[in-house]
Amino acid sequence: MITIDLGLAFLAAFASTMGAQPTTMPTALTEAAPPVSCSACAEWNQPQQPFRVFGNTYYVGTHGLGAILVTSPEGHVLIDGALPESAPLIRANIESLGFRMDDVRMILNSHAHFDHAGGIAELQRASGATVAASGPSAAVLEKGTSGADDPQHGVLLDYAPVKKVRVLGDGETVRAGSLALTAHLTPGHTHGGTTWSWQSCEGERCLDVVYADSLTAISAEGFSFTGSPVLADFERSYPVLERLPCDILLTPHPGASRLWERLAAREGGKADALVDTTACRRYAEGGRKQLQERLGREAAQRKAASGVKPGQVDD
Repeated sequence: MITIDLGLAFLAAFASTMGAQPTTMPTALTEAAPPVSCSACAEWNQPQQPFRVFGNTYYVGTHGLGAILVTSPEGHVLIDGALPESAPLIRANIESLGFRMDDVRMILNSHAHFDHAGGIAELQRASGATVAASGPSAAVLEKGTSGADDPQHGVLLDYAPVKKVRVLGDGETVRAGSLALTAHLTPGHTHGGTTWSWQSCEGERCLDVVYADSLTAISAEGFSFTGSPVLADFERSYPVLERLPCDILLTPHPGASRLWERLAAREGGKADALVDTTACRRYAEGGRKQLQERLGREAAQRKAASGVKPGQVDD
């Protein structure tokens, strides 16, 4: 199988909206994802020292791919499994924080691409945890391959199938001990894309944490978002992020929410650098802007193919 540098396209799409410098990359990747080797995987899988985000929420992913651990005395919840080769790194990060892998009760997923779900089967085996996902994502997880309804179908790597995935509905709350995480369906990037929200507390201070799924309109060569049912998916998703209580935004590709810049600011003495109550709204605005730019390019391509010159009236 073949794949693409999806993470770099994702970062470039949102960097300016979130206030970061755009990642240098070929412009074409934001329009159509060509079938090339996963040259980004080694970079995505660079080790990352785990750290506390806030309260009982911890970052346990690699440097390029998010994985979030939410803990309680009765058991933990893990969100995302990154690449297949990321599973040992995620497990080591969890254990280095003093937590036990077999205390992970639930494993959740943002979307079922190989770079966010590839390690889930191994993490499930290591923990015995129940895996839960939206209906469309569950179908992909159990097969280990994306279906034809995925805009990137045909250019994604397969991965080990996940056993017995529990199907969740929109707005359903997953509970593990005292933990309660709510699923919000935010399709578009994939049909089963899911954003997760929960509260974490430090003493009497409680904050709303959101792990927002990808909102970028990226596709395989030849796919057109114009007239596609995927447009309705995206339009359904933007308001979810705009309205969701959101103090801390986390994302499957941490660079998309400027996590490393914010973490550096916190380590530099700005205690609340990870807190931004406008981040989810701006994240949705960035997704909407990127989609409109993609649709504009598709319109220009159609005119060029029909012989209509730029600026010429097309009757």
